[in-house]
Amino acid sequence: MQHDPDQSPATARNMVDWFRHSAPYIHAHRGKTFVLMLPGEAVRDETFLHTVHDIALLNSLGVRLVLAVGARAQIDTSLARAHIRPTFHQGVRITDIDSLPLVVEAASSVRSHVEALLSTGLVNSPMHGAQIRVTGGNFVTAKPIGVRNGVDFHYTGEVRRVDVDAINTALDHHAIVVLPCLGYSASGEIFNLGIENVATSVAQAIGADKLIAFIESKGIFDAKHNLLRELKPAQATAVLKKQKEQDHSALRACCNAVENGATRAHLISYREDGSLLQELFTREGSGTLVAHDSAELIRPATLDDVGGILELIQPLEAEGILVRRSREVLEAEIHNFTVIEHEGLIAACIALYSYADSKMAEVACVATHPLYRDGGRAALLLAHVEKLAKKRSLKKLFVLTTQTAQWFTEKGFVHAKLDQLPSKKQRLYNYQRNSKIFIKSI
Repeated sequence: MQHDPDQSPATARNMVDWFRHSAPYIHAHRGKTFVLMLPGEAVRDETFLHTVHDIALLNSLGVRLVLAVGARAQIDTSLARAHIRPTFHQGVRITDIDSLPLVVEAASSVRSHVEALLSTGLVNSPMHGAQIRVTGGNFVTAKPIGVRNGVDFHYTGEVRRVDVDAINTALDHHAIVVLPCLGYSASGEIFNLGIENVATSVAQAIGADKLIAFIESKGIFDAKHNLLRELKPAQATAVLKKQKEQDHSALRACCNAVENGATRAHLISYREDGSLLQELFTREGSGTLVAHDSAELIRPATLDDVGGILELIQPLEAEGILVRRSREVLEAEIHNFTVIEHEGLIAACIALYSYADSKMAEVACVATHPLYRDGGRAALLLAHVEKLAKKRSLKKLFVLTTQTAQWFTEKGFVHAKLDQLPSKKQRLYNYQRNSKIFIKSI
């Protein structure tokens, strides 16, 4: 790597810190499938080249990407040049025989532009050495909308079928799939499709993990103009009435995606440089998350979580705060662990070891990822395992600690003596660590 003499130590330090903090997200997103919904306005925005660089970076990090690319703005421009007035009914464009060639031309031009940008690789540019494969084709079969409420939509259509095998084959070969807002019928006709229809249909068909919708604004805002960081589909009905038409359609698409299998959907700004990376690789995100549940989930740990738990506890073990556990020990004891999962990352963990004969349980291995400290997650986990202990008809919790006594006393634990512990635990007590003992009645 070439040294930049103008880069300050503080800038380099910030870069290193950001990269380290993003590492858990990189691991979580690798191998996942994301559908990105890019309206025509995003493609012509001055920040789009940076967005392409960020898309290329996601591809290099092992994210499987499908780009559903709209062209409404470009179609309007083409129609205006031809002196054809655009016609809409209930927000849906009517594509007649005169406007269809211009629609196809505009949509194809947008797709070619996106493919060209993804194919660049100039020296000293973010795309240098990327060598991205881009593919597309007749992956979307369409059907006409037909006549609705007496209005003939002509060559405006909707998705009939998605060629899942073809898309997955391309993704398996590390290609980015680019889909324009066009679909083809078995009779050889071309139909103009809404980009929201393409994105949600493809996301559902291929089982995408995320739908990411680019909109002009930073996200979805409430009546007081506060950004809504998280939104459940059930809450969207009231919000939808207050959004601009484009944001309305994007929010509805995100809700549809989540209702039909996507784990998460996101609304981010195409005008904000770096919004895609900020949304995916930082704790705060950049826009609005749409999900049935919170971004965080308290659940029993599984063997798949061993790596994430080790990442949490090893720094604390090195400081002597926690007793060292090997991977083999952790795997054998994983059934005792509970974790908080945040967007596929293990944000915090706790262990509960029951001593049924003594009606007691040990709380151990309480750890929180540095990105998520000061958020009360350890307290949430402690409350969770207290409930578990009560369900097991246990009467007391105890903890052995060397450096976190204050935290436990604040949670209702009181100082105790060794002979108050279960006899089995007494025999295992490590006098060299000289841990303090605290007990809490539950």
